[in-house]
Amino acid sequence: MANVLIIEDNPANMRLATYLLESAGHGVLSAVDAEAGFALARNEQPDLILMDIQLPGMDGLEATMLLKRDETTRHIPVIALTALAMKGDEERIRAAGCDGYIAKPMRYADFLATVSDHLARA
Repeated sequence: MANVLIIEDNPANMRLATYLLESAGHGVLSAVDAEAGFALARNEQPDLILMDIQLPGMDGLEATMLLKRDETTRHIPVIALTALAMKGDEERIRAAGCDGYIAKPMRYADFLATVSDHLARA
């Protein structure tokens, strides 16, 4: 199946996303901050990136903008994985370059459907 990079600083969220993806047959790479995630994305060229928006240091929006500006990573779909679910948040997140949006807490079926949908398009 696909190789998915999860950039997430919350250990519980990382374990859950990893479990769901691996249960669906995907390989998982993980990073706990944007800088490490950016390096992994450049070196490993995952099929999809799940990006937490509220990361320590560089936030997920800035990291997504860097990924989309970089010639080697701009083709990789980025899905925001975030607790930001207020009016206007999804539009702001998409404007930063995210190709999709999953609100936390995650609904398992919706999570896997969104991942599958973006992998099918990639």
